[in-house]
Amino acid sequence: MAQVDTCRGNEPAQGLDEGVVGEAKKESRGERETWSNKLDFLLALIGFSVGLGNVWRFPYLCFKNGGGAFLIPYLICLVVGGVPLLLLELGLGQFMAQGGIGVWKIAPLFRGIGITSLMLVIMANIYYNVIIAWALYYLVMSFTAVLPWSHCNNPFNTELCQDPTGYGVVGTDLWRCDQIKQNVSNPSGSFPLTNLTQETETQFDCSVLKNVNRTSSAVEFWERKILQIHFSDGLHDLGSFNWQLSLCLILAWVIVYMCVFKGVKSSGKVVYFTATFPYVLITILLVRAVTLENASEGLVYYLKPNMTRLQDGQTWLDAASQIMFSYSLGIGNMAALGSYNTFNHNFFRDGIMFAVVNSGTSLYSGVVIFAVLGFMAGKQSIPVADVVKSGPGLAFVAYPEAVAQMPLSPLWAILFFIMLLLLGIDSQFVGIEGMVTALVDFLPRFRKGNRRSLFVLALCILSCLAGLPMTLSGGMYIFQMFDTYAISWFAVLWVTFFEAVVIGWVYGADRFYQNFEEMLNWRPRPYLKICWKFLTPVFTMGVFIFSLVTYKPLKYNDYEYPVWGQVLGWCLAASSMIQIPIFVVYQMATAKGTLRERWVLLTTPRRAYEEVPTAALTQPMKNFTANPPPYSDDMAKAPDQ
Repeated sequence: MAQVDTCRGNEPAQGLDEGVVGEAKKESRGERETWSNKLDFLLALIGFSVGLGNVWRFPYLCFKNGGGAFLIPYLICLVVGGVPLLLLELGLGQFMAQGGIGVWKIAPLFRGIGITSLMLVIMANIYYNVIIAWALYYLVMSFTAVLPWSHCNNPFNTELCQDPTGYGVVGTDLWRCDQIKQNVSNPSGSFPLTNLTQETETQFDCSVLKNVNRTSSAVEFWERKILQIHFSDGLHDLGSFNWQLSLCLILAWVIVYMCVFKGVKSSGKVVYFTATFPYVLITILLVRAVTLENASEGLVYYLKPNMTRLQDGQTWLDAASQIMFSYSLGIGNMAALGSYNTFNHNFFRDGIMFAVVNSGTSLYSGVVIFAVLGFMAGKQSIPVADVVKSGPGLAFVAYPEAVAQMPLSPLWAILFFIMLLLLGIDSQFVGIEGMVTALVDFLPRFRKGNRRSLFVLALCILSCLAGLPMTLSGGMYIFQMFDTYAISWFAVLWVTFFEAVVIGWVYGADRFYQNFEEMLNWRPRPYLKICWKFLTPVFTMGVFIFSLVTYKPLKYNDYEYPVWGQVLGWCLAASSMIQIPIFVVYQMATAKGTLRERWVLLTTPRRAYEEVPTAALTQPMKNFTANPPPYSDDMAKAPDQ
């Protein structure tokens, strides 16, 4: 076990030969894997963070919050919070050569940040792969001459079903009325009336049915075939497993494991396909979308600015939450990806390039989605606003329904769900890589030989088992709880607030800038320091408080979660957030010395995990100084060195 460095003042050691320093840096990174080449890192960033949220969440938020006007709070949140936090996490990971937990050896008192991030990424991995299972299910069902959600003649359809062309289930009263409405004549043949009209066969009157609420065939396919949620009455009655969806989830985890079991050497190559090919598919879909009839109407709804929305605090909350989620901040994965860089890699350049690609992809995807929704609204002669949905509803209901009305609809459905699958898969396996990195850095015995592959296999199996309840008939109720609470915006904002405060004030923004200069061989402008010390903490805590004040109890469609369900959700959120104060209080309480001595000891950067809690914290600290020394090259040694 390495010993804790004693404080030696503020000046770094002088007179060391540059070659010796270079060798020390190499040695400090130990046997850690590195990216095969510089492009691997950039593509991994894009593959992880550019995902399903860019396709289904950003376009809806842009439409909801004033169209083009939404770009104003979005860009402000990006500059004040998104980019500074992104560069902080990437630089921290590269400098420390550690994952989401190990990087906080830089300020051991706050290593609870790493534990919180790990818990968030574990819960994210569990529920995110369920979305990939949905995409797999849809993809398989798309290989048919007639898309099953394009009509109402499936065994699972109800009498209230109505397909995109305006027809219901053949043989029902509603279908007869649809025929009369379309053909302005009574359909041939005699069909028995249902109990919807309470009329006799000779008194058939469609006016009785005109106020009946119909359900689209795409909605019924989603709810009654994919989710089978009609077999569940709520969170208290989850029903039985949907075995087709369960198999899709297992297959999704098999795919993810095959991408990551060999580490970044293999996953770094997979992202060459998974991070780039979706752009080819998006472009193909874009060309088709903008040539559809009424596509321009959808684009107007998407981008037409409504400046009055800027007065609504919810608009700013939506912009902040979109930045946090689309840039994958606060969950430790950016640090994990940066940790596989060489010490002098230009992560700053890659981070800026990634930010441009990420936000650009969101806008680009929105054009595709709303052009198709404009076409769909024109077909049904309804406003675009009536067909816009958020989240899974946009990807798995609105868009498939629009695709069903296109010529060669199976082809476009296959391309769309392959795109969703690739966007989801690379986000998922890089998320797994981040989780594995944090755990293996903490448990270095699993790093060598075949142990890592077996460790990854065990994690994937456990995560798959944890996600299987979401394939129950009532699994969507569990999914919504994870989405709202376990991976919530307030949990992410809580973590990122502490990240900025610890780097800006505890470790020191000036010292971190010195570390940036050591890695980049040039010094960034002071703007980032201003953000870490002032703007970013105010931004994250302000949005955090506003999100709590405007909190509304969870609902899914018409189902209101019971009180015990809300409590369970808050327990999920608190289970991760509470780790930060718990570790602070525990370490301050168990350390010896005066309060000032404890603070200095616990905020002095460490070489390895073993040095922090037990031996060092139970002995009084001697020869301390209020100003810890600059972080030296040999402090980034891996735990097993």
